[in-house]
Amino acid sequence: MPDVKHFDPDTALDTVMRLFWRQGVAATGIQDIVTATGLNRSSLYATFGGKQELYRAALRRYVGQRSEPAFSRLAGDGRGLPAVHDFFASLIEARCSGAYARWGCMVSNAHAGGENSDPEVRAALDRHHQRLREALRTALVTAEDEGQLKPGTDAGAVAEALVLLAYGVNLRSRAGADARELTRTVTGALEALGAA
Repeated sequence: MPDVKHFDPDTALDTVMRLFWRQGVAATGIQDIVTATGLNRSSLYATFGGKQELYRAALRRYVGQRSEPAFSRLAGDGRGLPAVHDFFASLIEARCSGAYARWGCMVSNAHAGGENSDPEVRAALDRHHQRLREALRTALVTAEDEGQLKPGTDAGAVAEALVLLAYGVNLRSRAGADARELTRTVTGALEALGAA
């Protein structure tokens, strides 16, 4: 008879995702994962593979649970600039308050860490970047259609700049930046881009 799993792989993966998100790959050992999940190594390896496979699965989970819903809301909002402002306000709130305050973004953390040396991780980061840029571009095209942008604004270039601003918010919040400071920075950047 096949082995029966006596644990919920989804619950274990959520725990691992939070561990990698908070600590990163380099600072997280297999024993940390064993301790956090309460599972033994053989169960982890049999279900998920090694540490790198676990990290890839955790990153996919993070993007699916946290990033993609935000991108869909932004792209489908239909209000133009107010949607962009709300996206950044929600981002700052998520990064500076609540259970995951000061953890940054698992994706931005991976951009800045050694995780991105893995080609599969790098490809996931590139896809994430493209999806965020496209969601912002969609909102900016709506803003352009509504007359909310300065004439001649390049929605694609502004979207790329805003993606980089979002990464900056994520990394600065992890380093302890104050929400008010981040809000001032975002507001100033949007004004300078002609998107305020």
